[in-house]
Amino acid sequence: MPDAVSTMSHNWAFAVFLLGVFGLIAFMLGLSSLLGSKAWGRSKNEPFESGMLPVGSARLRLSAKFYLVAMLFVIFDVEALFLFAWAVSVRESGWAGLIEATVFIAILLAGLVYLWRIGALDWAPEGRRNRQAKLKQ
Repeated sequence: MPDAVSTMSHNWAFAVFLLGVFGLIAFMLGLSSLLGSKAWGRSKNEPFESGMLPVGSARLRLSAKFYLVAMLFVIFDVEALFLFAWAVSVRESGWAGLIEATVFIAILLAGLVYLWRIGALDWAPEGRRNRQAKLKQ
């Protein structure tokens, strides 16, 4: 019988919580609709972000290299999180953990060198690259 009583009290507590949440939502929505301004105007309906009025279209075309660099950043950032986790447990992992972390960093470095060699990190337009290559010769 005590199990049924604890289940019933848990259900009542959850029901009171849900009632409180929905009551708070209804109160905030009702109060904002009652006290909010009803005025309409041309400048009031314009989007306003970061203190600047929007200029041009919201459809912005970005180079595919932007997305490539963004993906590379996310990959290397997540791998840095693994290294932070290793750094927290460095004493417990001992020499085996140090060797594994060294192998992990070597693989990361090899991947970064590979990306650099194939030009995945090169943002310069081809004309500027050609001019810089001529200056180096």
